[in-house]
Amino acid sequence: MSEHSKTECCPPFTPAPWDGQELQWAQRKFVKDRVTSFLHIPLNFGAVMKRNMERIEAAGAKADEQVILADENSLWGADVYIGVTKEVPNAANVTLSGTFLSKVFEGPYKNVRNWVEEMKGYVVAKQQKLKKLYVFYTTCPKCAKKYGKNYVVLLAQV
Repeated sequence: MSEHSKTECCPPFTPAPWDGQELQWAQRKFVKDRVTSFLHIPLNFGAVMKRNMERIEAAGAKADEQVILADENSLWGADVYIGVTKEVPNAANVTLSGTFLSKVFEGPYKNVRNWVEEMKGYVVAKQQKLKKLYVFYTTCPKCAKKYGKNYVVLLAQV
């Protein structure tokens, strides 16, 4: 067991590679699942993550850099995409491809609505058209508190 894994579940996040970037993804692999929410507040996120991480680890498909995206497509739920290195048995395996503009934000989760509006402006300023918006929660709330920073990345598929 590494020293890191004894002290927290999420590695420290480095914003620079994600902030103000244009990312090109070609068939990037993810496991997709659904989280139940009430007014965008997740109710079973931990259970969904636990179930999927067990499958991912059993398949030896855990990525070195854990990217977990949320598509907040309903007040009552969100699609969650967990980055993997290969297909995972008994899971919904999907890929994402395209161009993504990324921007890093820092602060409490309650600011997401403001960040979404700022991201939409960023996309327009880059003379692009927003197709879909994903939220990359870089650490769990416990680790964000430990690190003293709560970084959230918005990824705009353009």
